[in-house]
Amino acid sequence: MSNHAWLICRFALICLLAGSARETLLRGDEPDEVRFITPNIPSQPSSVDQLLDRTTLLEKEQRWGEALQVYSEVIRANPDNPALRHRQLQAQIHYDLSRRYSDNSFRKTVNESDAAHALAVYAEVLNKIQNYHVQAPDWRRIAELGAESLNVALSDALFRRLNAPTLTDLQAATVSQLIQQTLTNFSVNNQQDAYVVSSSLARQLESRIGLAPSATIYEFIFGSMIALDPYSSFMTESQFNETMSQIEGNFVGLGVELKTLPQSLEIVAVIPNGPAGKAGIQPGDMILAVDDQLTETIGSETAADLMRGIDGSTVSLTIQRGEGVRRVALVRRQVDIPSINEARMVDPGIGYIRISSFQKTTPRDFDMALADLNRFGLRSLIVDVRGNPGGLLSASVEIADRFVQSGVIVSTRGRNPLEDFVHRAVPNGTWTIPLVVLVDENSASASEIFAAAIADHKRGQIVGTRSYGKGSVQGIFPLSVSGGGLRLTTAKFYGPAGEAIQSNGVRPDVEVQSTAKVSPGSSSETDAALSVGLNLARQSFVR
Repeated sequence: MSNHAWLICRFALICLLAGSARETLLRGDEPDEVRFITPNIPSQPSSVDQLLDRTTLLEKEQRWGEALQVYSEVIRANPDNPALRHRQLQAQIHYDLSRRYSDNSFRKTVNESDAAHALAVYAEVLNKIQNYHVQAPDWRRIAELGAESLNVALSDALFRRLNAPTLTDLQAATVSQLIQQTLTNFSVNNQQDAYVVSSSLARQLESRIGLAPSATIYEFIFGSMIALDPYSSFMTESQFNETMSQIEGNFVGLGVELKTLPQSLEIVAVIPNGPAGKAGIQPGDMILAVDDQLTETIGSETAADLMRGIDGSTVSLTIQRGEGVRRVALVRRQVDIPSINEARMVDPGIGYIRISSFQKTTPRDFDMALADLNRFGLRSLIVDVRGNPGGLLSASVEIADRFVQSGVIVSTRGRNPLEDFVHRAVPNGTWTIPLVVLVDENSASASEIFAAAIADHKRGQIVGTRSYGKGSVQGIFPLSVSGGGLRLTTAKFYGPAGEAIQSNGVRPDVEVQSTAKVSPGSSSETDAALSVGLNLARQSFVR
């Protein structure tokens, strides 16, 4: 699916659960910094063996994010292969490890936490898993993945430099055996057992190799989330803050979208009026260095991480455009993320609105766009959610409610009864104009809720390719013991007809394969799906 690295959220419902605020969300991809993306991996070569050869090369170069993209492609075509899933899991552990130890807020947390504090965080994590995860926890697997995360960390150069600088490879191998033996000796049947395993290993590793207990315990914390599902995760303090900013439709940054290349970062889009846009940076520019650290030396993912920072801080970029190279200093600041990328008349009487993500401002912006188009004689509407990885559930429901007169828009069901909810249409303010919705394989989560509501109520025609099929709900749980929080899968959602979105997606009424990337001002001559949608909209005039 799409690698847009903005958080994909459910509606901003604040509840009081276990003594802390909780926010429930949807998401369609794994978050990086808001608006940072990694590249779409080319579909050629397409055989499994060739793609796995590519992952091996990427892993040797420690380009874990790109390796995960390839695994996603392979596993989508081979969902029942356990060996592939294990390799993907290993890459995920490496990727998460490199991300968190590049995060200053996390390193500070580990350094400043003693054993008691870290164990208190782990206890809170386990308690929330017990109470809210969509499936009954497999405590043995949670302990095993915690141990696996710790083993990977002990083989990682950065982790060892920061936490165990004198550790030798021989000692690491001995410690790995100790970890496995400890797991073998423990019967892990509940959350208390998982807690005891991590506590025991933390004490042993502190005694044997001088590893701070907090470093051990936090690996168990991260491993416990990996054990649950692909969408649950622990968020560092900075990641948590970015999540909350994304919910509001803004973030602190430079206002660019990036894709990683072997020796550089390519800017693929620039948000208007952001720091990068005001400095004259353009799509197609290449970032060769960040704060004088060469991208080809530190790696493109690390370089992208260096571009993150607090509001008002400065970062220096070395930019290449064509044959010219220049150095520019940018001040990070709050950037508003537009969710309505485009609203225009594409034909007499036919309007077109593209929604890139669903956020708090989307319903208001959508209403304004509709009102503007209506002044030009709007008789039929095309809504484009291709490449839309999701967003706030409430926003998605509200947009669907603009066109559905009555009945269910979406329902959610979880292990905890608090997650069971039915969202229904409100009859007031419904638009009755003919509707066409454009979707593709990168339309996920909240965008699938919108498309499914339109499809199941026979309210419009769906054009494009089958959507991604991401049908689970994540809750954001702030941690009371420390900064940061959990993103925890709490429920699955279902379309009005009762069909699960998960793995099924939304199937188009008219299937149209499109190879061109959706871009502002796309025309029906170059955009096959838009061309088909336009013809259907024209036909609706004579019905």
